Amino acid sequence: MGLDDDIAILAAAPVFELFERDALRLLSFAGDRRQLDAGELLFSRGEPSDGGYVVMSGTIAVESRRAGEPPVTVARSGLIGRNALFRPVERPADARAVEPAEVMRLTPSVMSRVLREFPEVAAVVRDGIAGELRDLVQGFSRVGERLKTPAARER
Repeated sequence: MGLDDDIAILAAAPVFELFERDALRLLSFAGDRRQLDAGELLFSRGEPSDGGYVVMSGTIAVESRRAGEPPVTVARSGLIGRNALFRPVERPADARAVEPAEVMRLTPSVMSRVLREFPEVAAVVRDGIAGELRDLVQGFSRVGERLKTPAARER
């Protein structure tokens, strides 16, 4: 894959879709690539994270923490471990290649560098995360209000 292909894949990934081209270029150069064979484990549940992964090719199955739930498959331009892009976290699931795959690992130090060098990108990320948190709080508030009403408790 060439640089333009890498940038196109990164630009289609969640979190990175609004990044400017120069920020994506820096990510492409700074990211670590890893080739996986079919069935190979990318990471295991409970391990400390070392960054997030963008799927460059192939498919990765992420097995839920909840027993009985089918794995979520992540294909090209998919992001695995968004929180791990910004800080070390414990891996909540196993991730395994379904077929031969290539991933790009982006560490918190790489993300920190990009956000320092591209403050407008940092603002986009901040605004996106803040919006998600607002939506989550509003959802909790609606549930709380429904639980307070007598009709909700009678159901």
